Amino acid sequence: QVQLVESGGGLVQAGGSLRLSCAASGGTFSKYVMGWFRQAPGKEREFVATINRSNSNTAYANSVKGRFTISRDNAKNTVYLQMNSLKPEDTAVYFCAAGSVVAISHNVYDYWGQGTQVTVSS
Repeated sequence: QVQLVESGGGLVQAGGSLRLSCAASGGTFSKYVMGWFRQAPGKEREFVATINRSNSNTAYANSVKGRFTISRDNAKNTVYLQMNSLKPEDTAVYFCAAGSVVAISHNVYDYWGQGTQVTVSS
């Protein structure tokens, strides 16, 4: 059983940057594919980025490609999401998730954090 705790959210102006972190405990972190998802009020949870176990393969939603970077440090049991050039439409609760396969569907991931709020003002 893996526990995930996100941090790093907050309020930022459009064009600014934030780095989200997700610390894992209770399992072997390096065994898991990690993903970031987000959910805005009234909208469904949507895929943001995913990274494979060895930090060698990533995938991004088109809406964040070129602006967001996912990475992981298996020694620290942590996955990161560097978010640059933030836009008001990036405002959402951001969740990290752990699973066994690289996927963009949230249904595939087995473990979830509680989420961290990101608010981008215009």
